[in-house]
Order: sequence, then C-alpha cells, then structure tokens
Amino acid sequence: MMVSATIRRIVSPCWRPFEGEISSRHGDASGRANGLLWYKDSGRHSNGEFSMAVIQANNLLEDQSQLESGPLSLTEGNPQGTFVGIYDGHGGPEAARFVNDRLFKNIKKFTSENNGMSADVINKAFLATEEEFLSLVENQWLHKPLIASVGSCCLIGIICSGELYIANAGDSRAVLGRLDEATKDIKAIQLSAEHNASCASVREELRSLHPDDPQIVVMKHRVWRVKGLIQISRSIGDAYLKKAEFNKAPLLTKFRLSEPFDQPILKAEPAILVQQLCPQDQFLILASDGLWERLSNQEAVNIVQSCPRNVAF
Repeated sequence: MMVSATIRRIVSPCWRPFEGEISSRHGDASGRANGLLWYKDSGRHSNGEFSMAVIQANNLLEDQSQLESGPLSLTEGNPQGTFVGIYDGHGGPEAARFVNDRLFKNIKKFTSENNGMSADVINKAFLATEEEFLSLVENQWLHKPLIASVGSCCLIGIICSGELYIANAGDSRAVLGRLDEATKDIKAIQLSAEHNASCASVREELRSLHPDDPQIVVMKHRVWRVKGLIQISRSIGDAYLKKAEFNKAPLLTKFRLSEPFDQPILKAEPAILVQQLCPQDQFLILASDGLWERLSNQEAVNIVQSCPRNVAF
C-alpha cells in the first residue's frame, strides 16, 4: 500500500538511523529508507501496480518480502503472472531468507512439472521448501543448534490467467478491496485465516490432531501458545517442533520439551484459496500480523483506497 500519514504515525516510534542493507527483493533498488522504514510507493508488475513497505521491528531484520512478475515456470511459453511473498521470520533471519530464496523457485519448478499453476503446485512448493530448510538445519545442527528454533510464517499471493491464489502458513493475512456496486464503497474481504493459537478454531484443530496431549495448547502469560512456546501452528522451519531429534541438547533448554513426541507439532502445509478475479476486485493487501494488530481490514482498505493511483489486476 502507499505509505500514508496513518502508517507513518504507527511506525514513527521505530524510526532511528538505519544500519544494514535493504534487499532489492523488498521491491526494487529504487525504494527509499527512512530510519527503520523502507518503502516503495509505486511500481509496475505484469497485472498492474504495486507498493511495498518493510518496517524493521528489531535490530536484526528477521522478515523478507518478495515480488516477482513474469514467467511462473521454468518452461518457455508456460503461464505468466505475478507472485508476492510475505515472510515473517522469528527466532532469527535464516528461515525467512531461505524461503525468500527458495519458495518461488520451487513454485516455478512444480508449475513446469505439472504444466500449469494449481493449488497442488503451491502445496508441493511449500513442502519442498520446508524439507530443504530442515535439511539445512540437520547439516548445521552440531555447530549451530539454534537454527532449529528459527522459523517463518509464509503468505503468498499469485495472479495467473485471471485467477487469484492465496496460500498462508502462519498469522499473516491477505485482504481484498472489492467495489460494492450498490453503495460504490470499497469493502474489505478477508481471504486468509491466521494459524494462531489465539483463535479458538486453531486450538480445536491442534487438539483434534493431538488427542492424547492435554498440553498441546496452554495459556501462558495470558496468551495461548502451542506447547507453551509459540503462538503459530503453521510455519516453515521451527524444526524443534517438527522433528524430535532437534528437540534435545545442544538446543537451549528453554526450547526443549520435557516429553518426547512422535509426530510434528507444527505443520508446514498452507491453507490455500483459489478464486476467479472479477472487475469489482480493486486491489489486494498482503501483510504480516504487525499491520493487522494496528488496523482492521476495513481501515487498511480505506487507506489504500484514499491514496491516488491507477491500479488494476
């Protein structure tokens, strides 16, 4: 979205001189930095225009964002489209950076193998990226055990052949701005659900998947957490809650469970939505939970709608 006065007000307490590099994957090299805020107000992609903003919450940037526009496969003549990725890292930057490097490549690979884009292609790409990262954890385990506690939420949006694909693993969110022809207002349509233990449906899903574990979700410091450790129930990475061999020394004690487990506690499979775009669909907002903790869906849509632009899917 455009960097409006509202967004500036929200993030202004974070502004201070920036130290480090901004990756061109956050948009492109023509973006601008202001303290811990990086933004690009307007750019072109094959289906319209985009804007991006990255707000660094910690001294070390754990998050990544990505926009790719053009071929969606490795085979010439296969579908063209636009890919957007929001990777909200936690525990360190390694998982988000890895996803930023590998997920889109895996999508292109499976699109080629399956002769087109589909929900199955996206699911395979998520799981392949997960396996590749877990292999990295295994290779680095003895000299860098903390990498087993690093993970990333992953939200992607793909526009291809008039269809919109949304895939989410974690607590980021996709919201569509759609024109209500009766009122001429732009209405917010939420397209994804958060995989966060604060949601009753997520707690029920976890309990149904782990019926013999009464401690699969517990309230800790007034917040629901999976095994008392983490709020999200889906991610790429977090190997210490996926494979028991990474939930032991030399990993720090605070990450280690007292009881063994024989199936992954967290999942990497995304929830996927596929729908046809229509003329009333005006724009799409993809953002991590940092935005949605401050703004409602409709407030975010109103900000985007109030910014001057000429955008179309």
